[in-house]
Amino acid sequence: MVARRRAKTPETVLGSVEAVLPIKDRNPTTRFPIVTILLLVLNVGVFLFIQQPVRSTAGGDVRFTYEYAAIPCEVVTGEPLSVGEVRARECDRDGDGATAEIFPDKAIWLAVVLSMFLHGGWLHLGGNMLFLWVFGNNIEDRLGAARYLLFYVLGGVVATVAHVAVDAGSTVPVVGASGAIAGVMGAYLVWFPNAPVLTAFIFILVFLREIAAKWLLGFWFVLQFFTGPDSGVAWMAHVGGFVFGALVALAVRASGTARKLAWRGHYARAGPPLPPPAPPPFPPRSPTPRSGGR
Repeated sequence: MVARRRAKTPETVLGSVEAVLPIKDRNPTTRFPIVTILLLVLNVGVFLFIQQPVRSTAGGDVRFTYEYAAIPCEVVTGEPLSVGEVRARECDRDGDGATAEIFPDKAIWLAVVLSMFLHGGWLHLGGNMLFLWVFGNNIEDRLGAARYLLFYVLGGVVATVAHVAVDAGSTVPVVGASGAIAGVMGAYLVWFPNAPVLTAFIFILVFLREIAAKWLLGFWFVLQFFTGPDSGVAWMAHVGGFVFGALVALAVRASGTARKLAWRGHYARAGPPLPPPAPPPFPPRSPTPRSGGR
């Protein structure tokens, strides 16, 4: 998730574009990921047809974000920001102008959900949707459509709460699907730790390598704790969502009753997921023929 300041619009993907990006996994599913597809379409549609027209008007993007995105101060107080709080960038109900709410009819709790479908820019949107596409289909396949959607939304709510817990006085709106997607990633780590993921390592040059999901996701999780304080990234939302997803996945995996309630059909009867067999490496390059030297 991204904390959006009025004078700054950081476009940070769910991971770190300077580090690693998943390209695809080799973890087949048994059904079409309809909810994952719908989430992708909804996120892209909101950005293209709602946010983009607003962004083209002077000040429209800032106004739209304050009106519809989750803001820690509002979540804590249960009241919309006042004019004075927006100007001072401080959560102070007794301050100057506190009685004049800038958006008095704002649905504060609904904004917590709406924020999951708002993004700070193309890079922010594209990175989040890439992570969702790579990891979401397997979690949906395991849970089924309805439970997966509920899990996704709950993960996003928990992620927002985690961010609010460490920055309760902030008047900066928070946008992005990354908290919910982090929950999906946490569950993936628990249920499919050895699934092979083709990964792009981006350090000036780009290197492609297939690694186990546990290494990619573990590295991503640790990386959150090194997020710069001025990066504009709500990193605690990532951590909160990820921990939520991992804990739920652990609880489900450990209990036969929970598996019957949470997993779909034959998965519940089959027991905990076994790690996929070690995949064969990508076809090796043909040796380069040597020219005859003599």
